[in-house]
Amino acid sequence: MFEANLLRGKRILVTGGGSGLGREIAERYLQLGAEVHICGRRQPMLDATAAELTERHGGVVRAHAVDIRHADAVDAMVGRIWAEHGPLDGLVNNAAGNFVSRTQDVSPRGFDAVANIVLHGTYYVTHHVGRRWIETGHKGSVISIVVTWVRTGAPFVVPSAMSKAGVDVMTKSLAIEWGRYGIRLNAIAPGIFPTEGANSRLSPKAAWEDGAVRNPMNRLGRMPELQNLAVFLMADGVEWITGETIAIDGAGHRQNGASFTELADLDEEAWRGMREAIRGQDARDRALRAEVSEPAAADDAPRGRS
Repeated sequence: MFEANLLRGKRILVTGGGSGLGREIAERYLQLGAEVHICGRRQPMLDATAAELTERHGGVVRAHAVDIRHADAVDAMVGRIWAEHGPLDGLVNNAAGNFVSRTQDVSPRGFDAVANIVLHGTYYVTHHVGRRWIETGHKGSVISIVVTWVRTGAPFVVPSAMSKAGVDVMTKSLAIEWGRYGIRLNAIAPGIFPTEGANSRLSPKAAWEDGAVRNPMNRLGRMPELQNLAVFLMADGVEWITGETIAIDGAGHRQNGASFTELADLDEEAWRGMREAIRGQDARDRALRAEVSEPAAADDAPRGRS
């Protein structure tokens, strides 16, 4: 679909790039010639991803352990990239957190566990990259991964829906404010592209499958479709596209409206089973990242990636 080496000469940072959608986007950028930087909280996972991707495709993938909830840590990481490797040309805000819960069961700590990553962390990375672009006169492109819920709302994932809505507004606002500097910002709102983390926390009782999801195409998203959109928005030649949020969900949100509405029919026992299933996944995740302290998602509600 794209010319080989379309992204050669570009240096791109993907947050949450060690796994899930971030890894998939990073891999496609690498295939097309970009120097890719990935960040997340788990250095071993990032290192493993970098090694696997470079073994598969060649090129350069650099891994940076950082907790984007902390603005000073983000500033230090971005400063190191600039000093040691040169200025970034692109940023993909992908790092996220989410869990399914009745909102009355979510404590303030549970809300903060999501909002501190999705809203605050996305702002911190965008701010520290963007201000360097402005200071040096360097043009750049930002892509933020949001959700179709920014258009429809979504019950039972209110912390994520609120935080993603903030990122959507940031995209529109900074496209206006920073356009004069040659900086453009767009967002992608994916439908269901199954990843282990998303499935285990947003649909822990049933795997997402073609034919079992409701949208006009009656299927899940294919990862190359998302990768190709992320490439298109990052590539040269589309500089007049800015301030846009593009849904890629087979028109699912047009057909169905808000997501998760079917959960309104669950009884107390079903919610208990849902929480236990998600906690089990969280326990497995914690065992893999013992070197990183994880915030509790309040009222024992688990955290997860969207």
